[in-house]
Amino acid sequence: MKVNFGDNFFKSLDKLYRYEAWHNRMWRAITGDLWEFFKNIWRFRTELWEHRWWDYRFTLITLKRSLIIMEKGMHNGLEVHETRGKKIEKMQRAIKILENITNDCYIEMAEVELGELFHREWEWEETGETTDNPFGEKDEKLYRLIDNDTPEEKEHNSKVFARSRELEEAEWKELWEIMQGQDYDKFKKAKDWNEQFDGSGLRSWWD
Repeated sequence: MKVNFGDNFFKSLDKLYRYEAWHNRMWRAITGDLWEFFKNIWRFRTELWEHRWWDYRFTLITLKRSLIIMEKGMHNGLEVHETRGKKIEKMQRAIKILENITNDCYIEMAEVELGELFHREWEWEETGETTDNPFGEKDEKLYRLIDNDTPEEKEHNSKVFARSRELEEAEWKELWEIMQGQDYDKFKKAKDWNEQFDGSGLRSWWD
């Protein structure tokens, strides 16, 4: 088989070569990449200021900010509305869950369902014992917290705490199901793909 190349092919190669030349790459870095770098510093300024390595919460906060930026951009994206709208809804749900996790809202959510926790002022009583001070100073009296909660109050508070843990576990599972996305192999062949697609799947969130 004989293969021929026209002038436009060689012009395209020449254009590609010049595009990858070091001075053009440097120019693009200065005018494009560097600008985006400073924009990202501003976008993530709060997260960068607060970030610490020793708690997963800081990683989730950064993820939340990234999804907020992505969700905002997707509204003006090029994708067709049928699938884009579903993706935006899943992004918004993921952002809400991340907000609940990082703000630790689950006690308040459980209280909305079951009623507020019972709180009493702390009361203390002497134990009759004293500290064994090794420095020769006067020993101090020891105190213990008085438990004034009624059995009914204790039972109610236990239910609120248990419900808050259930809500937290359920949303944690939901968050990663949204990120994981659907198993497309389980879609029905005869049914429209767009009808079965629910917008989940982090790897499908691009424009």
